[in-house]
Amino acid sequence: MLVDSHCHLDFAKAEERAGIVARARGAGVATLLTIGTKAEELPEVVAIAETDPDIWCSVGIHPHEAQDTPDAAIGQLAEMTRLPKVVGIGETGLDFYYDHSPRERQAEMFRAQCRVAREANLPLIVHSRNADTETGDVLAGEEMSSGVIHCFSSGRALAERALALGFYISIAGIVTFKNADELRAVVRDVPLDRLLLETDAPYLAPVPMRGKTNEPSFIVHTAARIAELKGVAAGELARITSDNFFRLFAKAKRPAARPVSAA
Repeated sequence: MLVDSHCHLDFAKAEERAGIVARARGAGVATLLTIGTKAEELPEVVAIAETDPDIWCSVGIHPHEAQDTPDAAIGQLAEMTRLPKVVGIGETGLDFYYDHSPRERQAEMFRAQCRVAREANLPLIVHSRNADTETGDVLAGEEMSSGVIHCFSSGRALAERALALGFYISIAGIVTFKNADELRAVVRDVPLDRLLLETDAPYLAPVPMRGKTNEPSFIVHTAARIAELKGVAAGELARITSDNFFRLFAKAKRPAARPVSAA
């Protein structure tokens, strides 16, 4: 069993979602976490999770959306943490590469979502790009100890700081890219019991699916590359990273055993 710990099912057309989920299951991906990024779209994200017992969701405000999101949205997030399918807060964080929102506003929304996560006892899902030091400073300042740095592609210092705080590191298809030697070196040193897998679908399709719209079934290619880097069998990596997911996202339930049809 594999878990896609970070995908965006709401970004796909409604008529395409059933096929995406079916292909994921066919590839051995038993659990999906679909991620909220915009206040006005969070009800749809929750509704998608409610369609399937093995799809869970988070609610959050992406740093790109910080400028256009009112403070009242934080109250909305807090209320939604009580919903059965909401198992995490985010994605939130800092993106100083695109700077679609002013940096101080990004930090304000990031800190506010840290507090929601802490008060609801839910893990935080963190986006960090070109903001390693600042991301670590917010997490430390807010005394965060439960969460994940998603789609990790930052430097070793942030990985070590996040791990020291108690966070997990989630690896996406970037690890398969030709120019990702630095990331692969970090992945080799991340403890297996703090590692998650994700697609970030529909973005960042792994080799050999580059150029295609990414989807959860493609996680098998990322998993194979990470298993190679860690020197473990693919099945063992799947077991460990799935256990990690359910330990971190403790509100999510493991998939029920599915009966095998008679031949």
